[in-house]
Amino acid sequence: MRPVKTTVLSSLFLLVVVIPSVWAQNQYIGYVYPAGGQQGSTFSIRLGGQGLNYPTGLVVTGQGVSVRLLDYYRVMNNQELDLLRQQLNELKKPETTLSEAMVAKWAYWEFPAPIGPPELVAAQKAAIANAAVLPPQELAKQNLIRRLESVFAEYEPFPAVRSQCELIFAEVTIAPDATPGRREIRVVTKRGVSNALPFYVGQVPEVARKPMKTCQLPVLGREHLAQRHRPPEEEEVRISIPCTMNGQVGPGEINRYRFQAKKGQRLVISVLARELIPYVPDGVPGWFQAVVRLYDANGRELAYCDDYRFHPDPVLYWEVPEDGEYVLCIYDALFRGRESFIYRITIGELPYITSIFPLGARLGQEVKIELDGWNLAGATLSPPPAEAGTGIHLIAAKLGNMLSNYVPFALDNLPECLETEPNDQPNQAQKLQLPIIINGRIDRPGDWDLFELEGKAGQTIVAEVYARRLASPVDSFLKVTGPDGKILALNDDHFDAASGLNTHHADSYLMVKLPADGKYVVHLGETTKQGGKPYAYRLRISPPQPDFALRVIPSRLNIRSNSWGSLTVFAIRKDGFDGPISLRFKNLPPGFESGGATLGPKQEMVNLGIKTTLVEMDQPVDLTVLGVAKVGEQEIVRQAVPAEDRMQAFLWRHLLPADTLPALVFNPDYQPPATRVRPPIRDEDRPKDLPRTTTRGAVDWYLRQIEGLFQEWFLTEQFANRLIADVEARLIK
Repeated sequence: MRPVKTTVLSSLFLLVVVIPSVWAQNQYIGYVYPAGGQQGSTFSIRLGGQGLNYPTGLVVTGQGVSVRLLDYYRVMNNQELDLLRQQLNELKKPETTLSEAMVAKWAYWEFPAPIGPPELVAAQKAAIANAAVLPPQELAKQNLIRRLESVFAEYEPFPAVRSQCELIFAEVTIAPDATPGRREIRVVTKRGVSNALPFYVGQVPEVARKPMKTCQLPVLGREHLAQRHRPPEEEEVRISIPCTMNGQVGPGEINRYRFQAKKGQRLVISVLARELIPYVPDGVPGWFQAVVRLYDANGRELAYCDDYRFHPDPVLYWEVPEDGEYVLCIYDALFRGRESFIYRITIGELPYITSIFPLGARLGQEVKIELDGWNLAGATLSPPPAEAGTGIHLIAAKLGNMLSNYVPFALDNLPECLETEPNDQPNQAQKLQLPIIINGRIDRPGDWDLFELEGKAGQTIVAEVYARRLASPVDSFLKVTGPDGKILALNDDHFDAASGLNTHHADSYLMVKLPADGKYVVHLGETTKQGGKPYAYRLRISPPQPDFALRVIPSRLNIRSNSWGSLTVFAIRKDGFDGPISLRFKNLPPGFESGGATLGPKQEMVNLGIKTTLVEMDQPVDLTVLGVAKVGEQEIVRQAVPAEDRMQAFLWRHLLPADTLPALVFNPDYQPPATRVRPPIRDEDRPKDLPRTTTRGAVDWYLRQIEGLFQEWFLTEQFANRLIADVEARLIK
């Protein structure tokens, strides 16, 4: 895996531009676990992040997935924890009783549903069911004890990542007919909406391991002290295939799954890890580098995989040699880990596409797509719908009720043709009429595909490969030779800022001005000297087609009451386009206004401001940014893709696309309304003759701590009043 080739100037440009925008967005989620679930299921999830105080809900893109907020654990200071510890000890005394208000609150409290291996879930549910037969007073008391104990169980004073310590608990319901595949999830709070994380809708039964608490910060030379100690039943889980396994990997951990399989089964084992948390900003290679190994019942290794072609997430195809038990293991290649090292493994005789041909088609033209992969007998694959426009679309094969993995498919307006062999030598070069897109393959290792065109002096031509950006393993190399056979131009890798997750920009691009009339040859090769059926490409050879794409960061906008905010819009200019681009919001909702902005000639970045007259909003609204430019007499309109700036391996920066651009207006002065009223403290309950050693400032601070916990329903009325009376009695007069 090779890193993106960018200039130092480009990296600094992104760094300087992006940081102010990031500072303005305080709501952050670092992980969601589990990161998906099966169609037709309801299950609990947890999210770790920061700036999530006063949460109001969660949103998931697409149809068929609803989320209900259950609870929120903020990071508490030592004083607050000490108060909770005192309250917990008092609740465990038999004589302690709760008020009617506390009973009403806690007797019917909905805790996050248990998640983990099936046998653990069954035991937890049984314990909850047994508790439900208790009288309301005792049930409320036990529930409050349980919640206080869970606060202490989740607390980590020295976390490995402080930005993941606040916890959100929610319940997800996925409709039976929800479309399988990738979604995005965000947290909405009274202070803004968070960044998005991937969230998947699956098709097969799922299991989820017991969630990991916040990992401890490892100390150099004593890393073993930060490792968690799991009981044996948590190291290995028994499953039935097909199945999707959800888990988290801690430092030095290996997770194992044992299953039965029959001879001849063609199993596909696919992992989502880097796809779930695209970039780990403080580590190399910059993501959870998952490794999977497969063993038989005797511990003999049968298969190994640490990536899939150029993707870091592994995919194994395996035909079962004989009936028996097998064990699948997953771990990080560097044995790192923490709560955000999350994975989803799907195993079964499931349809999986390894390659298609061609990789695209002309818009409106019928095309027959050749399909290759595993378990695809009888599967059908359709091109994008008729209403789809130019660009890259995701398509999947259907086999019965099951959908395969999604693969990219390109649509364009230019004429197209197929590559024809033999065309390895200049005298065999395939003759072309421009403009044209050639759909071809690198048929074998060392294969070169040559294409001949008639050129005129002063004519400019563009040759561009689309392969890696269309999930092909081709690592292309382009060169153009003139009538005399001399090389006029060549290119290996071309940086495309619009390609998101790519860390190796392996597609080639050339723009060359022809010096004379004559025959010119475009040579396309594969730098790794590989070839075969999956090594497909699309090669565009045409005069320049000036165009642009837009990215807008960050992928959410949080604005204070009656104030303004701004987004940063990047222009990714294509084929030499350097004209001005007019930017505006499309159909702004009431309460918002914007004067737009203009990217001047050759300008790559500009701030786009927006103003609101609203005081606050309950739910975010999705915004759309459009860019309009003229190329000759033609007007081009492009929609900006929301994105987040992410750093990989401390240096390389990427614009990671998101599905939506939500905006939320918040009131910076918001404070949660009081939901409880304490009974007055009686004079006879105030302690007498205590040493007066506490200043007014310290007393006020203590009282704020107590009142905050009281309003969060952690403290009983009697306990809170006793604390307040004690503190006030120590005030220095």
